[in-house]
Amino acid sequence: MMAVPETMQAMLLTGHGGSEKLRFDSNWPSPEVREDEVLVKVGACGINNTDIWVREGAYGSSDDPDEVASFGDSPLDFPLIQGADIAGVIVDNGKDVDPLRVGERVMVDFGIYADAGDDIASHDYIGSGRPGGFAEYVAVPSENAHAVQTDLTDAELATFCCAYVTGEHMLRRARVAEGERVLVTGASGGVGSGVVQLCRARGAIPYAVVGAGKEGAVRDIGAEGTVTRGQGDLIDAVATMMGGQDVDVIVDTVSGPMLPSLLEILCPQGRYATCGAVGGAMVELDMRRIYLKNLELYGATQGTRRDFRAVRDYAISGAIKPLVAGTYPLADLGRAQEDFKKKGFVGKLVVEIS
Repeated sequence: MMAVPETMQAMLLTGHGGSEKLRFDSNWPSPEVREDEVLVKVGACGINNTDIWVREGAYGSSDDPDEVASFGDSPLDFPLIQGADIAGVIVDNGKDVDPLRVGERVMVDFGIYADAGDDIASHDYIGSGRPGGFAEYVAVPSENAHAVQTDLTDAELATFCCAYVTGEHMLRRARVAEGERVLVTGASGGVGSGVVQLCRARGAIPYAVVGAGKEGAVRDIGAEGTVTRGQGDLIDAVATMMGGQDVDVIVDTVSGPMLPSLLEILCPQGRYATCGAVGGAMVELDMRRIYLKNLELYGATQGTRRDFRAVRDYAISGAIKPLVAGTYPLADLGRAQEDFKKKGFVGKLVVEIS
């Protein structure tokens, strides 16, 4: 065991609302480890859209899409330490954990799973169902702390977890195969930029829908071609970009008003996968497009143990690259989240813990 102070710095979410609901505490009690857990000294923790939506209570309900509600089925227990994308060093272990794990560098699988299966999707996550990584220390199940040997920094490791695992989950569910052409929306964001790289890692060919000014950066990370969102007719722009080739799969991180056009773009018997609704949760569809074209639709949130291991191995091998768009100290998490919402970057924003 390494020396662990009784208190630590932590950013507390005190309730649903704006960034004023985040409170920095420099004397929050350090977590205790249970029998099957390890204590991780956090080096860095990535920022996700989910953090903001949970803070805002933006998930709605089946009865009322505008209802203030958090991720998952249960209300949050405030104050909560958020932060799912954790990289750091193990400094303590529970009694059922090999003490030789102390000192390991780790990436943390953020998933909270209902059973031990490799392919069961997580039903909650670290930073929601239990305290997360926006703090100096976090206790996590030992099996969730994956030892890594790499020259990547903690900030770089913290870009992969939630975004890339969600992306891998979508690609695996949609059975994306070598040589298939995949259209990715929101391709400059954390999930979208991860999907572009993950497509290349499995031999698929990614094309991208991006915001103005980000086209070159997304091509640099692997997109075969790009179209600019909001400039002209999307269907025509994609057809020109594809040069008569089919779009086999669409990975949509945006949804909203562009969804009907995306289903028109998709080839017959194509597959559509989505993980988000930042462009708008409520959409109007012509259901005939779905059944007449024999389309398959997939929803995916977070991922599985198998998805996390795949992303970990891709990252360590160099098959995917970290995209650190900016770093912030823990006390500036509120400012970081406001910058995140402006979407003026490619990749991920990361909190570094001193």
